[in-house]
Amino acid sequence: MPRFKNFEPRGVIPATLLAFNEDFSIDEKSTRKHLRDVGNVDGIAAIATNAHASEVHACSVDEQRRILDITLEEIGNELPVVNGIYADGSQQAAELARMAEANHASCLLVLPPHSIGMFGGQLRPEMALTHFRMIAEATDLPIIVFQYPGTYAYPLPTLLRMADEIPTIRAIKDWSPPAQQEEHIRALQSLSRPVHVLSTNSAWLMASLTMGCNGLLSGSGSVIADLQVALFQAVQRGDLNSAKEINDRIYPTAKCFYTEPFGDMHNRMKEALVLLGRLPRAVVRPPLMKLSKKEISDIEIALNEAGIKRDGALPKAA
Repeated sequence: MPRFKNFEPRGVIPATLLAFNEDFSIDEKSTRKHLRDVGNVDGIAAIATNAHASEVHACSVDEQRRILDITLEEIGNELPVVNGIYADGSQQAAELARMAEANHASCLLVLPPHSIGMFGGQLRPEMALTHFRMIAEATDLPIIVFQYPGTYAYPLPTLLRMADEIPTIRAIKDWSPPAQQEEHIRALQSLSRPVHVLSTNSAWLMASLTMGCNGLLSGSGSVIADLQVALFQAVQRGDLNSAKEINDRIYPTAKCFYTEPFGDMHNRMKEALVLLGRLPRAVVRPPLMKLSKKEISDIEIALNEAGIKRDGALPKAA
């Protein structure tokens, strides 16, 4: 059974990165250190692993199992672990869900299958309903639906059916543009069994949170989790002046990480951790490629502008 059986996916949930050696094998030692660095940030609600930020697309099932084991060994007694489910086939997704539950994950983050996102599959709600129903039948773990923008987005009527027919759907990780995100917040969080909207709009996080999101789930939490916690808490207590000050600290990294090509966002975060002395190297698995010296220099400038150091951006509580 999951170590945090009654986990409710809300609050600040950083999505961690995955360290590699120069030969592209998993660097377990550095990954463990990264997990501890993020897990030690006061105020986070959980940690996500095997997700977009950790290059799950380039990891085998055996590697995903090992990554989950490493994550649980390092922080699983202190924090719930959200395990990503990345599979184009519903049967494989269900198998990954069983594996996650057997290995004591507390929640699932289900990424959209390409079979739904491509060629209009999102227009057939029965595809999404079947995919998530098969996952829910395989495990009783709570589910976070990854809501990408564009053709990989589930229309709101489909999301409402999913929430109604699949009780273990407890949240969405929402990358929708502003108008759709506000609609999601109003519709999903007001249900008799609320579905929490977790913002992943890290390029405009303060504005996103002030709409009323019940949390956030973001890869940039691998670098700035302390600032994300501070921002979320300030918005929650209605202190917009403090929120603006914190957002001014976040802005240089948001502008740097979330620029075209967006596929390099987590590549940039790895380089940031190297510059901060938190990772020894910024190896990514192909087809992702090493950044240019110019872009790495720009990342260093952004970190300096944000005032982010090896031990974080904010002073530790006494």
